[in-house]
Amino acid sequence: MTAAPLDPSALAAALRPHGSSVMLPAAAYTSAEVYAWECRHVFAGTWTCLGRVAEILGAGTQKGAGTRTGDGTQKAVEVGDVGVLLTASEGGGIRAYANVCRHRGHELLPVGGSAAHRAVVCPYHGWSYRLDGTLRAAPGMENPPDGLDLVELPTAQWAGWVFVNATGQAQPFERHLGAMAAIVDAYRPADLVLGARHSYEVAANWKIVVENYHECYHCPLIHPELCQVSPPASGLNWDLPGAWVGGAMDLRPHAETMSLDGRSGGRPLPGVDPRTVAYLSLLPNLLVSAHPDYVMTHLLTPLAPGRTHIECSWYFPPGVADPAYAVDFWDVTNREDWAACESVQRGVQNPHFRPGPLAAREDAVYQWVTMIARLYQDPVAGLAATCAGEIASRDL
Repeated sequence: MTAAPLDPSALAAALRPHGSSVMLPAAAYTSAEVYAWECRHVFAGTWTCLGRVAEILGAGTQKGAGTRTGDGTQKAVEVGDVGVLLTASEGGGIRAYANVCRHRGHELLPVGGSAAHRAVVCPYHGWSYRLDGTLRAAPGMENPPDGLDLVELPTAQWAGWVFVNATGQAQPFERHLGAMAAIVDAYRPADLVLGARHSYEVAANWKIVVENYHECYHCPLIHPELCQVSPPASGLNWDLPGAWVGGAMDLRPHAETMSLDGRSGGRPLPGVDPRTVAYLSLLPNLLVSAHPDYVMTHLLTPLAPGRTHIECSWYFPPGVADPAYAVDFWDVTNREDWAACESVQRGVQNPHFRPGPLAAREDAVYQWVTMIARLYQDPVAGLAATCAGEIASRDL
């Protein structure tokens, strides 16, 4: 498997034991060649989250993983550098195909386009396909050769979200998800409803956003609101199988949740720890922040080496009338984070930047950096070892 176009010695420095390792090299955040490699091997090559099951094709309302999306609905998206066509199957599930007509390679739909038909029709020469991907008609060809069905790609549904592996070569989704499933499933996110959504475009590399998410070393200096309701040095990080990183932080004694005054305007989620907030990121693009009374997600879409689109969504139990208590808090915190991430991006572009060391409290960042560095070395073997928990506790 092709390694990323990065200096092997720089990756080796990032993989040293925690306490002697350094950050990834500047090119990991600034290089167009590295970005192109990530689009193919990290975003198309693993399991990218596309969004909520009930929303992904723009049909239905969000009522959980079993919501019927509407037969015949089609949508074209780009996953990494691979065009993908999504369809709603007759049973209500979502299927994915390469967005390529088997005749002459024309896109079946333009990226971002959608259609509501019971057949997929190529706009170039009119070849059509059933929703199960089989060839339906090839105008002007009475007996087209066999083997011209659409190329189906693996999909997975978990906790109300849809994932696709756009190269068709990833390991099983359950192995990719690993032990993160049990932690998040306790919050039953598929049963929650969307209360609010904000979109941001951040002038920073997607990995810088994740690295910032996984440490509160910076919180005393840029997050006064957060520090009022959660001690920045609290909590522990997990080290368990799967392609994810995460940990939990405590709430202060007076706080019911993460809000500007610590009070909840919602309802407690049954069966979860009422005194902690879990922060988890599933490679490559889904961040899940699980609170005692709501679940917040960040869905990342890289746009360029130094630009990332972020969709932030808040999910609540049915019946919560006003989500502002959570939304207002996190919008303030998000914007503080984005400003810091954009400053880091400008810093790594400075010709004087050299990768710096990680503090003891940045152990989750270390987990993330070493997972990425191993992917850069070998995207198949590195991810397989991480998902199997074979990294010797990641030297923590």
